Order: sequence, then C-alpha cells, then structure tokens
Amino acid sequence: MTDKPITVFGEVLFDHFPDGSCVLGGAPFNVAWHLQAFAQAPLFISRVGRDSLGDAIESAMRTWRMAVSDLQRDGEHPTGSVQVMIDDGEPRYAILPSQAYDFIAADELATENRGGLLYHGTLAVRHEVSRQALAALKARHRGKIFLDVNLREPWWDKESVLRLVDDADWVKLNHHELAALQPLSDDIKIDMRAFQTAHGLDGLIVTWGDRGALAIDAAGNQIEVAPARTLEVVDTVGAGDAFAAVLLLGLNLGWNVELTMERAQCFASALVGRRGATVQDASFYQPFIEAWTLNQ
Repeated sequence: MTDKPITVFGEVLFDHFPDGSCVLGGAPFNVAWHLQAFAQAPLFISRVGRDSLGDAIESAMRTWRMAVSDLQRDGEHPTGSVQVMIDDGEPRYAILPSQAYDFIAADELATENRGGLLYHGTLAVRHEVSRQALAALKARHRGKIFLDVNLREPWWDKESVLRLVDDADWVKLNHHELAALQPLSDDIKIDMRAFQTAHGLDGLIVTWGDRGALAIDAAGNQIEVAPARTLEVVDTVGAGDAFAAVLLLGLNLGWNVELTMERAQCFASALVGRRGATVQDASFYQPFIEAWTLNQ
C-alpha cells in the first residue's frame, strides 16, 4: 500500500451482447478495479445515469470497496453502453454517442490538488464536456500523467490525440495505434524512440498482442516482454487494461521499468486465461499480492 493516490478518469459502461447479456467494463474502470484489488485505493472519476445500470455500477464498486465519491450521477444521459454484434463469429462494436461518461462535469470534481498518478484514455474525452473536466483536473494535478491510447472509430482525430500525448509523461498504445499517429519504418524500436523524443515522454509502451510488449524510457532503457508460447487464452478482452494497471502499480511503488514490465505481462497472461476483463474473485489477485509483497 502507498499513500500516493492514483486517479483514474474516464468511461465505465456495459457491453450488451446479442443474447441479452451485459458485461461491466470500460478501460479506465477495468484499470481502477484491478488497482483496488492491489490495495491502491484509486480515485475513480466517471459519470453514470440515474438508471438501473448506473445503480448496478455503484453497487459493484461498493461491493469491491471502491470509493464512489467521484462517481457522478446524470439525470439526462444514460449510463454508458456498447452494442456488441457478432458477424461470422467475430465481434463488432457500436459505441453509442451521448452517454453519461461524455458529460463528466468539471464543477463536480473534487477541488483539492492531487499528486500521485493521473490515468486517462482517449474515448472519454470525445465530447467537449468531459474534455473540459479532464483539462480542469490536469490543471490541479501535481504528479505524473499516464495516457492509455484507445482509438475507437469514429471517435478520435489525430490532432486531438497528439495533444493528449504532449500533456502526458507516460503513454501506452498498441502497434496499430502507433502507426496511426506516426509514420513507421521497418524498425519499431527506432520508431518508438522517435515518438518518445518528439513528445518528451518519460516512457512509451507499445503492446503487440501475442508478441508481448516493448517499453522505452527517457534514460534509454529498452525492455521487451512476451507471453509464454504455451499460454492458454480464453478471452483477450481487457488484457491491455490489466497490463496498464500493473504499469501504474509499478510506477506508483517505484519499481524499475524491467520489473514492472515483467509483472505486467505476468498479470495480463493470467487474466486472458479467464472470461471477462475484470475478476470479482479476490483470491485471483492473492498470488500476485503475496509475490509482490503488496500486503506489507
């Protein structure tokens, strides 16, 4: 446990499947969920509707002992939803517009200056209202900023995303997203170094699916990690969020980049062996808590 806060800003939503089932998610929410399990007591800032789905989210957070003081309620806009469609066995996503998380209100944010880490993605700032709330939060923030790039069509543009990159200290994205933001050569390490230098980043992490991930920091360190070839994969949804949660954990606790990357890969590899982006069984986290001495 550390007394340095981790603030997580962004969307919480439900994925709705054709069979009528719905699954709680949203990248920032998934990250905050894992951090809570790792005893970091994150401050999760989002907005949900005054509806049954919003009630379900607040109830889930309370059950998981997450703070709900920064969960705003909205009487005009619905709790975030994503429609999942299956075409020829492959999922396709329709991210609905004008959801409650698009209207996170700056005037409902806590007013104190917060240190520690601030995590946010790119989807929740597609709307001007939440964009202004994030700007107000950044203006009061006194620590590092971690940007988790999640490019979702048609809800992004290159210029806006690069402005967020310039504001950040650490950036995580996948290799397709890096290619969308910067022309690539045939050497990913050179491309990453160019991106890291151009935007003055403390660190850049690029994920490569089953090939693992690569990190480059301002000191010139390059660390590559990969999952075991024998890894059994049940569900890759949320793997990147699991990876990001441990990156934040390592940054907050002062682990070196190599150790942080190894542990992030280990945790993400465990998560893909289960169904869903979050785990409601606290015992799932216990081996990591003990191995990483988080209970001291």
